[in-house]
Amino acid sequence: MTSLRPFHGGLRLVWNTAMAALVLLMPAAATAADEFPFDQELILEAKRIGGLKRLPILTVEPNGNAVVDLWCRTVPGRVQVTDGAIKVEAAPLPEELPSMMVTGQCTPERMQADQDLLAALTQATEWRRQNGALVLNGPTVLRFRASSH
Repeated sequence: MTSLRPFHGGLRLVWNTAMAALVLLMPAAATAADEFPFDQELILEAKRIGGLKRLPILTVEPNGNAVVDLWCRTVPGRVQVTDGAIKVEAAPLPEELPSMMVTGQCTPERMQADQDLLAALTQATEWRRQNGALVLNGPTVLRFRASSH
């Protein structure tokens, strides 16, 4: 029986070392999970409008420059991110539609959705990461997921 004691002590040392390493690595993992997803195409979690595949996409560079691809149109913007706060400023919606739009793609419903989404983005005041998604809070909650392509 005395021969098990040294093994038991060695096992305890391995266990304690592993636990210490885990505790030290947890803040780094939490920080990475809580970082704002710069330089990623973030696709809005929403139902498709009119059966077309296009969904709005938000892309934010580390310097704050942003591009918002809406249901029909695209606008440039600026995004300020600090801790859990966010401020989105966007250019006005352009009058003209992109030339590559398919006939009938920009229905009145989709054009109104552009205006509504742009208003919701510019009213967002907080952000957080939740279950792999970027969640923007304001009067409207918006959820974005990183593009897989």
